[in-house]
Amino acid sequence: MAKNPPEKIEFLYEGTDRNGNRVKGEIFALNDALAKGQLRKQGINPLRMKKKPQPLFGGKTAKITPADIAIFSRQMATMMSSGVPLVQSFDIIGQGNDNPAMAKMIMDIKSDVEAGATFANALKKFPMYFDPLFVNLVEAGEQSGALETMLDKLATYKEKTEALKAKVKKAMTYPIAVLVVAFIVTVILLIFVVPQFQEVFSSFGAELPAMTLFVIGLSEFMQAYWWMFVAAIGVAIFVYKHFNAKSAKFRNWKDRFVLKIPVVGEIAEKSAIARFARTLETMSAAGVPLVEAMESVAGATGNNVFYEATLKIRDEISSGTQLQTAMKNTGLFPNMVIQMVSIGEEAGSLDHMLSKVADFYEAEVDNLVDNLTSLMEPMIMAVLGVLVGGLIVAMYLPIFQLGNVV
Repeated sequence: MAKNPPEKIEFLYEGTDRNGNRVKGEIFALNDALAKGQLRKQGINPLRMKKKPQPLFGGKTAKITPADIAIFSRQMATMMSSGVPLVQSFDIIGQGNDNPAMAKMIMDIKSDVEAGATFANALKKFPMYFDPLFVNLVEAGEQSGALETMLDKLATYKEKTEALKAKVKKAMTYPIAVLVVAFIVTVILLIFVVPQFQEVFSSFGAELPAMTLFVIGLSEFMQAYWWMFVAAIGVAIFVYKHFNAKSAKFRNWKDRFVLKIPVVGEIAEKSAIARFARTLETMSAAGVPLVEAMESVAGATGNNVFYEATLKIRDEISSGTQLQTAMKNTGLFPNMVIQMVSIGEEAGSLDHMLSKVADFYEAEVDNLVDNLTSLMEPMIMAVLGVLVGGLIVAMYLPIFQLGNVV
């Protein structure tokens, strides 16, 4: 079994540069001797160096997010277009990064490149953050001498992909979050507030309205069996995560179900088409053959239905079928998309047409998300009004009736 590479240590240093100016900063290395050697290569004479102290209780470890990778791509593209050497670019970006985990990874990549590895091979050591699409395009850029261009394409691709994900996430999470809050407020009222009214009603000696009796019964049930609801929610989350991770059939059913939900399904479908077109456009512009590109495209769609359809497209293309025909055979892509791809194939400008398709569907998703948010706001207010308002009316009905009797 292969051993894991030794963990690099973060050092704090103070020293002087070639002009005698005092400098200080942070650097990652296996030990202080190697850290001093790296600094000397950068023209820095280290005067003081020590390990960066760790928080007493471990502190919070920052994670590397897709947004961090998108920013890294854009920074690298900007550095390369400005004529900054590759290794120096890593230094500038790594030392200026606020995320310690991201900074460490960048400095690890820099160390590998300094040791003679290609940029692409250095990226392959971090498959969790750099997918095959990213690595393949960087490799193509290095081999063709157009790394700057490829990094710019990657940066644009990552930025647009993350912007699209953020829009879809906004559409899904906003109504769910509000409804969860409404449910929690209702439960608190039933468990803690309604019993206070119940004590007052017990002294009335009069028959309570049906609505009030229903709410009191619901309150008593929640007080006695609230733990069942908590357990049911916990079990449901566990079962969902288990089947979503282990069962392809469940993922396929779930994604098909999402596509059938009004408005939400349309957003999911158009975002999948936008990702399909954007990823294929990026790889086509980089000169990657269609059959090789399709696996990366499938993984980027974000929907299991489109994932399986893209793999079928790959199989049909490998047997000699045109892309437009293979896409039509899936029954998933609108006629406009197929026609645009057909024109692109015939004119030899497939990447240009796919870019137009991606732009169009990204704008469509943006509009749908805005419309959904506008539509959901009054609906959510109505739900909140029925839940909270219904409880309040049920509790005050006996008081109103008592006033009428008196």
